[in-house]
Amino acid sequence: MKPLLITIDGPAGAGKTTVSKALARCLGYRYVDTGALYRGVALAAKEKGVAPEDDDGLERLCTGLRLRFVVNEDGSRLFDGDRDISGLIRTSEISMLASAVSARPVVRKFLFDLQRRLGEEKNAVFEGRDMGTVVFPEAEVKFFLDASVEERARRRYDERSADETRTLEQIAEEIRTRDHNDRTRSHAPLKPANDAILLDSTAISIDQVVQSMLSRIKQVDF
Repeated sequence: MKPLLITIDGPAGAGKTTVSKALARCLGYRYVDTGALYRGVALAAKEKGVAPEDDDGLERLCTGLRLRFVVNEDGSRLFDGDRDISGLIRTSEISMLASAVSARPVVRKFLFDLQRRLGEEKNAVFEGRDMGTVVFPEAEVKFFLDASVEERARRRYDERSADETRTLEQIAEEIRTRDHNDRTRSHAPLKPANDAILLDSTAISIDQVVQSMLSRIKQVDF
């Protein structure tokens, strides 16, 4: 099989990360979590006191970032320069802030160029929100993974840390808010690519999703 560029888009909590990692392992491909890049920008904005609507501030912020992925025994880690920020970006506050900064064209331009460079060698699975629609419209295989709000909230609730205080209902409401923000933003809204393969993970296991993807990949005529 020739080198492929595979994109997996979808809303928060649909299982994209777990599925993308598993699919990449099965194919021997690189896994690229583009959502982590937006979280990296959001973390920097929080730490530097830059508001998500401050385009000039965000542009200056982005020029100073040195985001890169490092693969080690713990998997793929996100660094800003020599600083491992992987653990710092996985909070509900950073998640909501990432949704806000991802709507800003200046941030999307900065990360668009970075993502395009990461995809030049193919043999990669890119997970995100607009990989198949904006960043890699030429990708050979595009998936859009979805699930019901209730199921996505339950998954996030089950994955919560020991000191998490949010209720299941609060998590569901946060997901609805983020869905609305992501789907209605004027620049690169969350939606399936016209040629994306749609999959719903609400009632099936991760293994079933991955096997379905592998089957679809084998069926695509290149």
